[in-house]
Parts: sequence; C-alpha cells; structure tokens
Amino acid sequence: MHTPQQSINLTNDIKMPMVGFGTYLIKDEDAPSLVQQAIKSGYRHIDTAEAYGNEHGVGLGIKMAIEALGMAREDIFVTTKLYPGNAAWGQTVKSYDITIESLNASLARLQMDYVDLYLIHAPFAGSQRLEQWKAFVELQRQGKVRAIGVSNFNETHIEEIKAAGLPIPNANQIELHPWSQKPELVSYLKQNNIGIIAYSSLVPLASWRAVEGQASAKTEQMKADGAVVDSPFKTMAKKYGVTEAQVLLRWGIQKGYAVLPKSGNIERIRQNSDLFGFAIDEVDMATMAKMDRGDGVAWRSGDPTRDV
Repeated sequence: MHTPQQSINLTNDIKMPMVGFGTYLIKDEDAPSLVQQAIKSGYRHIDTAEAYGNEHGVGLGIKMAIEALGMAREDIFVTTKLYPGNAAWGQTVKSYDITIESLNASLARLQMDYVDLYLIHAPFAGSQRLEQWKAFVELQRQGKVRAIGVSNFNETHIEEIKAAGLPIPNANQIELHPWSQKPELVSYLKQNNIGIIAYSSLVPLASWRAVEGQASAKTEQMKADGAVVDSPFKTMAKKYGVTEAQVLLRWGIQKGYAVLPKSGNIERIRQNSDLFGFAIDEVDMATMAKMDRGDGVAWRSGDPTRDV
C-alpha cells in the first residue's frame, strides 16, 4: 500500500498533502471508524466542514488514529469550513464576531487547538464576505488556523479581497474533474499562487453520489454517460490496470490539484490513496482536456460561484 507523499505548498512553511479524505455525506456516527481507517491507509489530509455535521466524529477518528499509530497531531493536515449563511435562503449571514465563534465551536467539536486550513464554504455572504475574511485573518494571527482559504469562489470574489488590501487566500476548493475543468479560474488561481483543491473528482462515475436527494437531470445524464461499457475512463482504467476512480483522481494530481476522495468502503479507501504508482500518458491527458462540459453539478442550487 502506497502512502501519499506529494504535497502542495500553501505558504513557505505549510505543505498540504495532495490526497485528502473527503467526509461529505459521512454521518457523524460513522466518521470515527472511516477516518481512522483512512489514516491507517496512508491519508494524512482530512477534510470536513461545519455544514457536514460530522466534525465531532471526524475529530474523534483523527484522535483514535493518532493514538493507535503513535503519531502526533502535526502529522495530520486538517481542513474544516465556515458555513457563511445565506440571506437568499432566509439564513442569518455570519458577522465578524460570529465567524470567530464558529471556528471556536468547530475546534471544540474536533477536539483540537487549531486546524491547518479554514475555508469560507461559499461566497454567500454578500456584503459580509470581507468581514468574514477579516475574521479569518485574525484567527490565523491567533494561531487557531495555520492557513486560510475559500471554496467555490471565483475571480471576482478573490479580487474583492485583493481590492480591500487583505491577504489573498492560500487555497480555493472547487469542483474539478474532466467534465468541469474551469480553465480560466484555474489559470487565475495558479497566477496568484492560490492552492487548488478539487472536490467531486468522481462525478463522471455512474456510481457518483448514489444517494437520495443528490440527483438532478444533469447528474443523471452524467451517470448514464459514465455507465457506458466502453466509456473513456473504463478504457483508461483497463489500460493502466487501475480503477476508474484512480484514473479520475490521478488526472487531478497531474493537473497539480489536491483531491478529496470519499468512500465508506475500506478497499476503495485504500485504492483511492494509491495514485503515485502510475501516470496518465500525454495522449490520454490530451483526450481528457477535450472533455470539458462547463459548469459543474455538485451544487443543487445553481452555480455557487456567482455573486449572491
């Protein structure tokens, strides 16, 4: 079993492992055993969020793994996210002070003194976006977060931070896979030295999010396309002697992105971390470069990167 070693430099002294264990849709009661298994399988990057409702279980799983393996907290890179609130959905948008309180509450659930990366989950806060970001800068100053970033932000949202004279994000977590490549945003992030974290890497698989409430016309079409017997990803998986999931995750690695595979299956947890024993050749990478279908599918309420 191969332990992922490659990482992305978020700052001069903060390295983020490129393979993280995603925990979206993992129940709090299931998180301890799955997170512990992921760490035992070689993952050194665990991704959760306030909105996932599983921070307590994730933190417990990390604690159990650290104790079982004789590791230190510093050996595991932990990401969580602020849910910003969305007035358009009748929610209270979080202020500077509530943002500070939210991180403290996340740390209490995780049973940690700090997280390695704290992200604003989406640009829903409108006029309060900068206040939330100012709170992130303060939390970093306090040492409660090592790096700060965003998720589902586009160029306009990041330029807003720049224009305010505030530090720019260390990372942006966005949906990325061969069917949603976002070339302009990716280019912008690379130009600004903002680390790129890909989520929903496995959208092209017919089995992606086979969970009630996670379907739409677009996702159903993609599932149908992914189920075709001779789909490109099935062909490539056979060529390299790996799974389709490994092909899609390796694509992200070769593009320079961190990836966040999630699974409740122990064998797939292991397989999804084993991405460094093969490489996709130039011909297949060029083929995948032509597969872009535009916007992603992971957000049910439309494109979250548009201003709201």
